[in-house]
Amino acid sequence: MRRKLLLGILLLSLVAGRFSFVSRADEFDDTISQMQEREAQTQATISNLEKQTRETKNAISALQGQKEEAESNVSELQNQSSSLQSTINSYSNKLSSLNVEISEAEDALAEVSSEIVELNDELFKAQTLEKERYELLKKRLKSTYESGGTSGLVRVLIQSGSFGEFLTKFEYLNAIVKYDRNKIAEYRQLQAEIEAKKKEVEKREEELNKYQDELDEKHDELAQLTDTVRGQLDATNSSLSSERNKIADYEERLKSLDETMKSLEAKTAAAQAELAKQIAERLAMVKEDTSGSYSATADELTWLAATIQAEADGESYTGKLGVGSVIMNRVKSSAFPGTVIGVITQNMQFASYRSGKVELIIENGPNSTCVRAAQEVLDGARVGDYLFFMTKYWADYYGITSYTMIGNHAFFYRWQTAPKPESEDDDDDDEDADEAKDLHEENEEDDKKARHDDEDDDEDENDGDNEDENTDENIEEEQQEDADLEEVTITDEEEDSDNETDDGGGDDPESETDEESQDSEDGEYEEVEIDMGG
Repeated sequence: MRRKLLLGILLLSLVAGRFSFVSRADEFDDTISQMQEREAQTQATISNLEKQTRETKNAISALQGQKEEAESNVSELQNQSSSLQSTINSYSNKLSSLNVEISEAEDALAEVSSEIVELNDELFKAQTLEKERYELLKKRLKSTYESGGTSGLVRVLIQSGSFGEFLTKFEYLNAIVKYDRNKIAEYRQLQAEIEAKKKEVEKREEELNKYQDELDEKHDELAQLTDTVRGQLDATNSSLSSERNKIADYEERLKSLDETMKSLEAKTAAAQAELAKQIAERLAMVKEDTSGSYSATADELTWLAATIQAEADGESYTGKLGVGSVIMNRVKSSAFPGTVIGVITQNMQFASYRSGKVELIIENGPNSTCVRAAQEVLDGARVGDYLFFMTKYWADYYGITSYTMIGNHAFFYRWQTAPKPESEDDDDDDEDADEAKDLHEENEEDDKKARHDDEDDDEDENDGDNEDENTDENIEEEQQEDADLEEVTITDEEEDSDNETDDGGGDDPESETDEESQDSEDGEYEEVEIDMGG
């Protein structure tokens, strides 16, 4: 009886335990499902913010294009205005010269007109004298030939007492008549000379009048041209003012759009931080198996090798495998894109991709060492289950508590941070963040400037390698691996212990931010660039 009772209790316990296990499993699955739903909602929010960001960027780009076009128009209009002003100045100088010539012509005409008046007076006097002399001669002739006159010249001759007296009187009378005729001839000659001079002066007057008319015509033409050019200048200056007003309007609109961009970036960063927190919480509940090989295309092999070279070209072979391991672990993780290229090109993840270095290496071809490392991780080789890596400087800056140093890179699975002391001043934090951001930007800029020389040197070095050198290199790399692994700050057992805890190890979502976010546009939120280095 007692055995039956014990057996019944045992059966009831097993049934109750089974139902409890099933209940907890169902509850766990429901929790994971709810977490994934929240992640999907947050991702939808991020996608919407990214869409708004793209639209804002397109609007900024369009406005910048319009502004550049307006600035080009301003430059052209300024040149046109200067040219028109030069033309007006030239016309003004010509008008001044014409005014001087017109004034001189008017003075010459006045002088010629005065001379003509004088000649007319002289001609009138000569004509008057000639007429008077002619009238006097007529009277004398009349008195000579007129009959019956007591004082006639014939009578004077007839009354001569002797022939000698007759001859004397005749010669006297003949001399008077001859004198009158000579005077008449002189007056007529004088009239002829005056007439000739008058015609010459009148010809000069006609020429001067014609010249003055030509000058007046040129003056009117230049004045009309000046007025036309002044009108063009006024229109140009009006257009210039309009274009400048456009530029001012574009600048105001660009300023407003810049503020909108900053707001969108802040909202996107907050949403990405929330998504990172949600993913971290889910990963803390169940650790995914990211091991195994991956059937990659030739392009994926090239992209993976190029990224390894861009991030870890100066690192040991183990360091190169570490970078490749992070990429392949992400490919295998549900928190990241499921392809090699998708992981590499994920927004705000690999600075070497954003800077263009990866694609440049692809164009020139990655070196043989990085291709070998890429092929090994594709075949399943891993140096750890790490999902993140960065330089030690950034790991300490973000307060990552658990990481493994391989060469110059800190590798870790979860973003686990230690809280900063409360006494630490917020302003100091901001200054440190700014300094870190500036340092990272400077490093990226230096990396861009040096990448051509680095890749050329790498290609030359790899082309010169032979089989013996590769063997020696592998030996040295294995030795370096041992030295690097001695620098591990926590053991794999400690990390596994952390991963098995219920609370996920105290991940800091504010620091994790965009490392686990997907498909965001270009942003300036530097705290999310957590896997930089190499």
